[in-house]
Amino acid sequence: MQSILIVDDEISIRESLAGILQDEGFQPVSVESGERAIERVSEEKPDLVLLDIWMPGMDGMETLTKIRNIYPDQLVVMMSGHGTIETAVKATKLGAYDFIEKPLSLEKVLLSIQNAAKVGQLVEENRELKAKIGKEHEMIGNSKPIKDLKNQIKIAAPTSGWVLITGDNGTGKELVARAIHQNSKRQACPFIEVNCAAIPEELIESELFGHEKGSFTGATTQRRGKFDQAHKGTLFLDEIGDMSLKTQAKVLRILQEHKFERVGGNKTIEVDVRVIAATNKDLEKEIADGRFREDLYYRLNVIPFHVPPLRERKADIPHLATHFLEYFCSKESRDTKVLDEEAVQAIKSYSWPGNVRELKNLIERLVIMSPGNTITRNQLPQAVSDKKKTLEKDQGTHNFSAATFRNAKEEFEKEFLIQKLEENDWNISRTAEAIEVERSNLHRKIKSYKIELKKG
Repeated sequence: MQSILIVDDEISIRESLAGILQDEGFQPVSVESGERAIERVSEEKPDLVLLDIWMPGMDGMETLTKIRNIYPDQLVVMMSGHGTIETAVKATKLGAYDFIEKPLSLEKVLLSIQNAAKVGQLVEENRELKAKIGKEHEMIGNSKPIKDLKNQIKIAAPTSGWVLITGDNGTGKELVARAIHQNSKRQACPFIEVNCAAIPEELIESELFGHEKGSFTGATTQRRGKFDQAHKGTLFLDEIGDMSLKTQAKVLRILQEHKFERVGGNKTIEVDVRVIAATNKDLEKEIADGRFREDLYYRLNVIPFHVPPLRERKADIPHLATHFLEYFCSKESRDTKVLDEEAVQAIKSYSWPGNVRELKNLIERLVIMSPGNTITRNQLPQAVSDKKKTLEKDQGTHNFSAATFRNAKEEFEKEFLIQKLEENDWNISRTAEAIEVERSNLHRKIKSYKIELKKG
């Protein structure tokens, strides 16, 4: 802490405080009124304001209120020669950090400043940490699919509607969930994540709903569940397609009634939670096979989101690679590394079956293992750098991953349709005419292959 603004209508107090603080290594600035205090705070953003309560015109309480309304993080210590407990409590409620009585004690003033400095440091560290976390969870890309997804988030996030996010493993479904939370009215409240596939069946109820002491072997204390922890915030149920039918029934009840009981308890707990669910499974097929409740599906699927695989947003690959290079170079305290042109072309040509997660893991490995600051194509894994495969792709030869002729035919047909739709700005009539098929037949194919139509 360096700069301190002294606000007091008595010149003797301003001068004596300024002299003491200057001797202690601070940079004091003095003003005589609340109006001037607001001006100086706006101009100089001091580290701390020492503010007298009883002043002519705008008093200290009104000044404190206006300062905190404009700059919520501004640290203010109140001073008064007519202090009462009631006054101190009121000042604290209005946002003052501390309250010092006059005549001022040098020790009390310096102690209050030191304590305020520690709080200020914590506030700044918290702000930096939030910014860092926000950058880690940033959605990178300017391709049309990602732009469409970001626009969907802007529209849906401020509402209270429940969300179901679908997409392959590693596409970034959690990033979408976090973006919805951060742009919602619940952003100041908890974002609680539950990976339904990672929790053993016998523990999932305790994890979600909590348990009472002694409710089962090992339950030595009461424990709050994830629904309880997410009160007023967002609960992200990842891989919900892996949840058992028994647990699905209990989750459905909470979504309908907004209340539950802990395992082994009979006390009803009411919660206000926005649920965002995600899965890499085809839930409609899971319903048909009897593995997922139809009523829960429709309860969750109020606002559907689909996260496209990386192969459908290849324009974003260089941006993602650069982002991950900067992130891991900083994390590992390495000089900034770059991919050469051939390496960039290789990663753009690769199919990325593991999606963004696979790309992120590869970049982390390259940052750690590559000796120089320029990463070449030869340093990439063979599967990514294979020039023959890239050449075949450039010449229009498809590298099929399908095991049977029927699967290969379907794989080719789907890619062919996506390519032709893109060429025709996703206009179905023009595409049908270009590939010489009936419009209704093209519609059926699009629905059969679950091709997500983009706006042209």
